[in-house]
Amino acid sequence: MPLAAPAVKSRFPWRERMAALALMLLPMTVWAQSPIQITPLPEAKHASVTPLGAADLSATDLQSWLDAPMNGLMQQGSATGSVVVVVKDGEILFAQGYGYADAETRKPVDPATTLFRVGAMSGMVTATAVMQLVEHHKLDLDADVNRYLDFTIPPRDGKPVTLRDLLTNTAGFEDVIKGQYVTDPKLIDRDELGIHHGTRIPARIYPAGEVPAFSAYGMALAGYIVQRASGQRFDEYAERHIFEPLGLQHTTFRQMSPLWKGLATNAGTGGVPEPVTKLVIPTPALGLTISGADMARLMMAQLQYGRVGHAQLLEQASVKEMQNASRATIPGLPGMALGLARMERNGLTTLRQHGHFNGFHSLLALFPEQHAGIFIATVGGDTGLLLRPLAEGFADRYFPPLPQLKQPSLATATVHAAQLAGRYTSSITSQSNVLALRNVFHQSTISLGTDGSLITPMFAAAHWREVKPYLWVDDATGRHLGAVVHDGKVRMLSIDTLSPTQAYLPATGVTPATIVRVASLLLAFFALIALSWPAVAWLARRQPSLNLPERDERWYRLSRITAVLYLLFAGGWYLMLPRLGALHLEMRLFLLFVIGLLAVLGTVAVAVENWRAWRSGHWWRRISGGILLMCCLGAIAFIASWHLLSINPAY
Repeated sequence: MPLAAPAVKSRFPWRERMAALALMLLPMTVWAQSPIQITPLPEAKHASVTPLGAADLSATDLQSWLDAPMNGLMQQGSATGSVVVVVKDGEILFAQGYGYADAETRKPVDPATTLFRVGAMSGMVTATAVMQLVEHHKLDLDADVNRYLDFTIPPRDGKPVTLRDLLTNTAGFEDVIKGQYVTDPKLIDRDELGIHHGTRIPARIYPAGEVPAFSAYGMALAGYIVQRASGQRFDEYAERHIFEPLGLQHTTFRQMSPLWKGLATNAGTGGVPEPVTKLVIPTPALGLTISGADMARLMMAQLQYGRVGHAQLLEQASVKEMQNASRATIPGLPGMALGLARMERNGLTTLRQHGHFNGFHSLLALFPEQHAGIFIATVGGDTGLLLRPLAEGFADRYFPPLPQLKQPSLATATVHAAQLAGRYTSSITSQSNVLALRNVFHQSTISLGTDGSLITPMFAAAHWREVKPYLWVDDATGRHLGAVVHDGKVRMLSIDTLSPTQAYLPATGVTPATIVRVASLLLAFFALIALSWPAVAWLARRQPSLNLPERDERWYRLSRITAVLYLLFAGGWYLMLPRLGALHLEMRLFLLFVIGLLAVLGTVAVAVENWRAWRSGHWWRRISGGILLMCCLGAIAFIASWHLLSINPAY
C-alpha cells in the first residue's frame, strides 16, 4: 500500500483526485440525511424455570389433562356448567367452557360471554379500588376508618378498625347475615351496600388484627369508604377505574344489570331452576359477576404488577403490597394479604380467593413466581369442596415440589395433642343476636385417638403429626394444622386452607347437650301442664267440688294458655333457627315475636294464679302452679340469654 499511493498521486492531478473523493463520500451523505427507522425488539417475557418432572404448561397439555377432572367434578358435584381459564406470561393460555350456561335451552358455556357470580372473590376488586385511592393519598391503610365515615365504628380494647383490618378479615366483627339478599330490585339501594347507614353495626367481638374471621359487613364497609372517598357510587367507580381500563365488557357489580342476560342459570342440585334470583346488597363483598375471559385480565393485572396491555391499573409497589402484606395470626400457617389469601404450595407462593353464592362456586389461584394463574367457576349443584383439589392438582402437575426429606415427629406430640382436646367454635360467629344459639350447635370437639393422635372432625379425616412445636402435618394431603398456645392453654387453631379467613377458638359456656337438656325439661313441664288442662276440666264435670270460682277460673285459664304459648314459641324457633338468613322470613319472625311477647306477659297471669292457688286452691293446683311459674321464669332467662325476643331481630 505505501508504494501504491505515490503511483496513484502521480497518475491523477489534484482536481481529479478531489472529484473522485466527492463521489466516494456522496452515498454516505445521502444515507445520513435519510430518516432512521428503528424496529423495536419484542417485549421480553418473564424468565421462568421449569421444575424437574413438571408437565409442559401448554394449551395442548391443559386440554388433555383438564377434560377428565372437569367432567368428573361436574358429575360428582351435579354442576350444570363450568369454565376454566389459565393465564401464563400475560396471555390467556387456555379458556374452556363445560356443560351448559342454560340447561333448559342447552346453551353452552362461553368463556368470553357467560357470566358467573363469584361471591367473596369480589373482595379482590374492592381491595384494588382501595389501593388505587391509597396511591392518590385519599385513603390510608392504617388510619382509623372513622376518619372516612359518616358514622362511628366503636373501638374494642382501645384498638380502632383500619382499612388493613377490613381487607385482611381481622376487623373483629361478629357474623351477621340478615338483609344481605333481596329479590326485589327496588330494595337494592334502601340499605346502601349493606351498611344500614350506621344504624346496625355488628358487635366487635375480637380486638382488631388478632383473629381471622371473614365478614361481609367488613368488606362492604371498605367499599363504602371507596364510595365516600371517590365521590362516586361503588359500582360506578369499579366500572370507570377498573373494568373499563382493563377492557372488561362482561363484568359488573350492578344487580340485575343488562349484562345478566349472559348469566349462567343455576339449575339447582335436582336440575330444577331456582324460583327466584337473589340480589346482593353488600356488593363490594359478594356482588361481583364476571366471565372467565374477563377474570383472566384481572389475573394478569395481579401477575404483571398492575399492567395489562396499555392499562396500568396499579403501581408496581401497590401490587407488591397487596400480595406481600400478609397478616398471619397463627405461626406456621398462611394469612390474608389485602383482598387475597397468601398461601404456599410446593414451596411456591400462591394467592388464592374463592367464592360460594347461591349455587355458584369459584376458585382463583395465582402463582406470581411462575407468572401463571387458574380460575375455575361452576354453576348448579354443589362443587364447593371439589375445586380446591383441582387447583392443587394443577400446581402439582405444572409446578411440582422438589424432593424433600420427611420431617420427623416431635417427642412432645402426645403432650401437645392432649392440650388441644376440647370443644371449639368457629371465629365466624355471633354473640349478640339469635345466631348465637344456632352457632352453639355448630361447635366441634377435638379428641385423641388410641394412639394419641388428634381427631379433628371439623377438618375432615386426617392423620396429624407434630413436626414443629404446635404445628402438625397430614402426610397424605400436605395440609398443616397450627395452634396458638399460651401457658398451656389453646387460644386459637386452624388449618392452612382456612387460616386466612377462619380460626377455631375454645368454646366457653354451656354445652349443646346442656342446652338440649334444659330446654327439653322446660318444654316437658309446659307440655304436661298444658295437657293436664283438659284432663282437669273433664274431672271437674264429674266432681263439681273441683270447679273453681269464676275469678279463679279466669286466672287458671290464662296461666294454662301461657304454657301453650311457650310451647308454640319454642316450636316456632325450632323451625326458624335453621332457616335464618333465608328470604322472606320477616312476617314469620314478627308473628313469632308476638307469640313470645304474649307468653312473657302471660307469666304475670301465672304468678297471680299461683298466688291465688296457695291461698285457697287444691293441692294439684298449688303444685302445678308453682312448677309452671318456675318454668316461665326459666324460659324468660333462656329467651334473654339467647336474644330470642326482638321486634326487629338483627342477625
